[in-house]
Amino acid sequence: MIREFGAGVRTLLQGFGLWRTRPGLMALGLIPAVIAFLLLAAALIPLLLSLGSITEWITPFAAGWTEPWRSVLRGAVGIVVFIAALALAASVFSALALTIGDPFYERIWRAVETDLGGEPPADGGGFWTALGEGLRLVLLGLLIAVLVLLVGLIPIVGGVLGAVGGVVFTGRLLARELTGRAFDARNLTPLDRAALFAGSRARVLGFGVATQLCFLIPLGAVFAMPAAVAGSTMLARTMLDRATALPSGPHPSTSDPFSGIPSTGPV
Repeated sequence: MIREFGAGVRTLLQGFGLWRTRPGLMALGLIPAVIAFLLLAAALIPLLLSLGSITEWITPFAAGWTEPWRSVLRGAVGIVVFIAALALAASVFSALALTIGDPFYERIWRAVETDLGGEPPADGGGFWTALGEGLRLVLLGLLIAVLVLLVGLIPIVGGVLGAVGGVVFTGRLLARELTGRAFDARNLTPLDRAALFAGSRARVLGFGVATQLCFLIPLGAVFAMPAAVAGSTMLARTMLDRATALPSGPHPSTSDPFSGIPSTGPV
């Protein structure tokens, strides 16, 4: 399991490798990421500035507590609220970036598919598919944020459990959504996709957690988004390759994405 988790992390690193082999193509992916980042920052900065008022609203029962206990409690609640907001922010950022930048990320996806051996039989969904999946990503991200907030309110261990749970659950969600284009292009059913994810749980989780941790770094989401799109395509191809080893595999085998991505020239 640990080895598979590490393989998922390496998949994202290989996605970053396209900055060396395809810098022009990857730079295109920065445009929607920057737009999404600015829109999200416009919401997160006011939240951060009003965190004190929010924590007071959540903990009215502590108004009569003596110091330092009141400040300790409200400080801990404020941290939990911000962690939950970051969990939701990752989902919202991805949804915005993927929807706004559908033409840009399609070029990255198609280039990786071609470099791995052959193009997929369809176009991967297009703008309306990206919009629908983006809305679903936001709703699921909201559910995760609420879960993180509730877990975070557990005394003593809640803060740690909420932070770890937020990274794990959001990472897994990001990995599933980012691989959607490759699976949409192959018209895979929900049952086919569920079978693919079931066979690579640890690898998917490793990729998703690594992506989410990059998103938590200041401006990390901007530079990581194009790499995440490229890496998720490699991840999807790996899962498809694995499935063909089974008699009921949903797709014929493709090349091994861990053999490297050769450069085929400038964009």
